[in-house]
Amino acid sequence: EGEMASRIIFQIDGNSAYLSWTSVENLRTGAGPDLREVPAIIGGDQKSRHGIVLAKSISAKKMGIYTSEPVASALKKCPNLLIFPPDHEMYRQYSHLFIDYLKTLTPDIEQVSVDECYLDFTGIAHRYGSPLEAADEIKNTIYERFGFTVNVGISCNKLLAKMASDFEKPNRVHTLFPEEIPRKMWPLPVRELHMAGRSSSQVLNKLGIHTIGELANTDVNLLVSHLKSHGRLLWEYANGIDDRPVESLPARAKGVGNSTTLSEDVLTERDAAPVLRRLSESVAKRLRAGKQLTGSISVEIKYADFSAASHQMPLNPPSNTAGTLYSASLQLYRRLWNGEPIRLLGVRTTRLTDENAPVQLSIFDIDWEKNEKQQKLDAALDKIRKKYGEQAIRRGSDVTAKKL
Repeated sequence: EGEMASRIIFQIDGNSAYLSWTSVENLRTGAGPDLREVPAIIGGDQKSRHGIVLAKSISAKKMGIYTSEPVASALKKCPNLLIFPPDHEMYRQYSHLFIDYLKTLTPDIEQVSVDECYLDFTGIAHRYGSPLEAADEIKNTIYERFGFTVNVGISCNKLLAKMASDFEKPNRVHTLFPEEIPRKMWPLPVRELHMAGRSSSQVLNKLGIHTIGELANTDVNLLVSHLKSHGRLLWEYANGIDDRPVESLPARAKGVGNSTTLSEDVLTERDAAPVLRRLSESVAKRLRAGKQLTGSISVEIKYADFSAASHQMPLNPPSNTAGTLYSASLQLYRRLWNGEPIRLLGVRTTRLTDENAPVQLSIFDIDWEKNEKQQKLDAALDKIRKKYGEQAIRRGSDVTAKKL
């Protein structure tokens, strides 16, 4: 606990990144105006009027235009709206500039999307007068070098740093330390809490819980009875509890993962389960092919509105069986899913070890036979699929799930 309390985490988030980056590029090449100065959006294209709003300028926001809204409805609110299509290749280049600069300060960086990352400041704190001073320097350097603004949130864990960076924008540094929670976070509506989706918020509102403070002070068992383990996660977050480490990229790159964008949004656990099973099987198969075991698994969810969330847990003892990965991924999914429609699901394993490395067994894992049986079954399935193709043998549950 003491060590956790002494961590300092920054969350650094590009302000309307797609729109800012397009503007910087426009100014550099003369290809168009600075979209930040006028009502403008990135998304769809002007002619077809299809697609959704991916980013908006401040003046567009003032006209009631919001991210993930259909372009057609944004045009109704503002007929003279400037619309630029997204250019993902260019965004990747700007993303690299910004992350590469941060990596000159510390390797302890976890990039969570093209325009946001966590930075564990603890190890470099001694170089600066204060965290606020460092955050100001980072923010100003990014603006001077690359021409776009970021928000920086500062706290002792990822959740509170993320909440802080979402406070007033753009080009700001905010803190949200545990002692500031009652004043800065608790008065906010529950929908502002990271991971509280629309449907979770509706459930909470029906229970008479309207602010994050009310949520924090609700009996956790009541929340679990209405929202399962996602209720416990929201209660922890409302109380500022979050022990996830900043996972810098080398550890992640040493992992094996798989994700799938779904042809139609997943709306229920019954639809999600077979997808998680297939992902777990493919990841387990790759681990076995590499003769590796995994000691940590994470599940990633991307929602239809493009927001993303992930959660991880240790596996003890390490494993490479599909059954273990699947049951862990289902547990994580239940904790994570906020009830909103899902566009993408991913399963990722890290902390890999060699299959033959000695394993520290915990006293709870004496079910050797079952484990060995599972490994033999997995190996047999691998052989059959290799010879006759991926679809040669499938689980009954997958087949029935398709018919449901």
